[in-house]
Amino acid sequence: MRVLLVKLSSMGDVLHNLPVVSDLARAYPEIEIDWVTEAPYAPLVALHPKVRRVISSNLRGLKKRWWSPAAWSAFFDVRSQLGRDKYDLILDTQGLIKSALIARWANGPIGGFSRDTAREPLAARAYDRCVAIPQNLHAVVRNRNLAADIFGYALSGPVDYGLRLPETAVSVSTQHPYVVFLHATSRADKMWPEAHWIALGQRVLENGYGIFLPWGNAEEKRISDRLASAIPGAIVPVAMSLMEAATLLANARGVIGVDTGLAHLSVALARPTVGLYLTTSPELTGLYGNN
Repeated sequence: MRVLLVKLSSMGDVLHNLPVVSDLARAYPEIEIDWVTEAPYAPLVALHPKVRRVISSNLRGLKKRWWSPAAWSAFFDVRSQLGRDKYDLILDTQGLIKSALIARWANGPIGGFSRDTAREPLAARAYDRCVAIPQNLHAVVRNRNLAADIFGYALSGPVDYGLRLPETAVSVSTQHPYVVFLHATSRADKMWPEAHWIALGQRVLENGYGIFLPWGNAEEKRISDRLASAIPGAIVPVAMSLMEAATLLANARGVIGVDTGLAHLSVALARPTVGLYLTTSPELTGLYGNN
């Protein structure tokens, strides 16, 4: 059986869909799974050994550079790739008009959320089979239940994100053990006060752990530098790729973070993780896992 999963973004949403791959592989060991996602998250999806092929969508790039011939060329290339194979079933777990559109580009029947439970009700018009999954469930649970209903298997076992870092991935640090502080997030109202990070950092140091303060842009680096100046021995690493950040997290003794995609990645990598939620609720899209 050959299937296509459609989950485009964001990082947390993509990670919350990974257990579907593990469930499908457990129910149907010979299944072949392709996945279409936004390009920045393709490396994460590829870390699951049961994903045969990752197709990088270019919708985000087209939105940013709609005047660019190269962006339009990449956009149509994705459509061409999706049209080459015949799928036994296509599953859109995003429930948006844009994800439903991409699902329609592929060849095969489409399953997804019902009109009453999709994030954008019009998306359900693109599906051949719709399932009503309550919206008051955590995203991981919703995705798993949708897939189980569409593919006809009973859910069993705990949540399994299935991520496997390549054997060539080694720790980016020689300092062990260490804890990673994820202070950066997309919105100022989701940030934890710097004074609290400093106080926590001092407690972590007293307990014998090193501290890493990764960053993703110039402003985040300035914050990391300020925190490191107040937390003796804390390390501000050089700019990291997503895979380098994953390696840093995977080798950590623990991770503490605000509402950010890397905190979800830490959970998916089975690291002990603490989430700090200030203005957002963790009930539906918070950290979800066994650690």
